[in-house]
Amino acid sequence: MEQNFQTSFIPKKPIIKENAAYGGRPVSIFFILSLFIFFTVLIVTGGLYFYKGILVKKISNMEDTLNLAKNRFEPSKITELQTFDKRLISSSEILSKHITIIPIFNTLEQLTMKSVRFINFSYSLRNDDKITINVKMSGIAIGYRSIALQSDLFAKNKNLIDPIFSNLALDNSGNVLFDLNFSVDPSFVNYKQALMVKS
Repeated sequence: MEQNFQTSFIPKKPIIKENAAYGGRPVSIFFILSLFIFFTVLIVTGGLYFYKGILVKKISNMEDTLNLAKNRFEPSKITELQTFDKRLISSSEILSKHITIIPIFNTLEQLTMKSVRFINFSYSLRNDDKITINVKMSGIAIGYRSIALQSDLFAKNKNLIDPIFSNLALDNSGNVLFDLNFSVDPSFVNYKQALMVKS
């Protein structure tokens, strides 16, 4: 008996798989995206590293320029000018609070009548919330009429506040002895303003 063998040299299945040409597996979009992010991070990191180097160099150059500018000004001169500025501020404060009684004497000289003479003069300064200057004087006048006229002259002057004549008494010669009290506006006796008025 003859057996029929049919042999064929053509393979029924392909020897090489079709997917082998593409590397065995399909490439995922997540893989491509992660590669893109990785390379972007690398580039940005490198850029930041170089930018940091540029900034450090720029800061160093600016510090050198600042030190040169500082050295151009003499530090001792700057200290001297600062001390001088403090002295100016202090002297200005002292001057603004300084009081002179010369304006009071000038006003008394202009307003005092020939029939009135002052013997004693004193003043007190109070500095509570507001500076107040009180003046006390005593004097002699030829008659009561002179005191009345003198009181009118003082009352008309805005710088002498509330002039009051008191303790009127006659001496042995017939002259009238009196005391005088009044207060003065602080701006009137302010030394700084007095200087400004003179100039």
